[in-house]
Amino acid sequence: MSTTPTVLLVHGAFADAGSWAGVIAELQQHGIPVLAPPNPLRGLASDAAYIASAAAQVKGPVVLVGHSYGGALISVAGAVENVVGLVYVAAYVTEEGESLGELQGRFPLSPLVSNLREVTYPVEGAAGAGAGAAAAVEVTIKAEAFPEIFAADVPPEVTKILAVAQRPLTAGAFTETASAAAWRTKPSWALVAGSDQAINPEVQRFGAKRAGATVVELEGASHAVAVSRPKDVADLIREAVRATS
Repeated sequence: MSTTPTVLLVHGAFADAGSWAGVIAELQQHGIPVLAPPNPLRGLASDAAYIASAAAQVKGPVVLVGHSYGGALISVAGAVENVVGLVYVAAYVTEEGESLGELQGRFPLSPLVSNLREVTYPVEGAAGAGAGAAAAVEVTIKAEAFPEIFAADVPPEVTKILAVAQRPLTAGAFTETASAAAWRTKPSWALVAGSDQAINPEVQRFGAKRAGATVVELEGASHAVAVSRPKDVADLIREAVRATS
């Protein structure tokens, strides 16, 4: 069994596991085992359970890394026994019993909130049903606002692709409450994106401080910091791996 933790990368809303590509390349160059499973984005409890299951099936220790909404997931999933560290990247750091809405509501809202596009999707059991079938709401960022809000420091030709390839997040995820706060018993690290327009940097700083995390702040970094500054993100993850090996 390897004593070097496996890094399990959890993407957030409006993105997919491909957003970690640069970070994965950096970690692999240093011989660090990496996994980047898909995040279902269907709800805090169910998504956290999915990530917890993925972590529990890794042989050996795991460092969970969460970007954005993924931070809330690793705070819950991190309670799994073989998780030895948590890394938050431009992320929500939630407390037990707290929702994303409650956490971000303590601070001025970011431009993200007024630039979400809502659509509906059928809920389980509604397939094949006629008019009036049960549906739920999911959100993406309006395409015209996406570059400034999500990826202001990413080349325009890349943001155009990211904007149309968004993975939507169920709207209910903002009101579900976290069932655990693994940072209370596991060491944590946090990267604050200083120019984030999706999650107010003050929300990131507050959560990181409350968790007692080792904090790195990148001035001028957008919410898509894993895309624009993968080496900086990977360096913090490597610090967590070294500390927990």
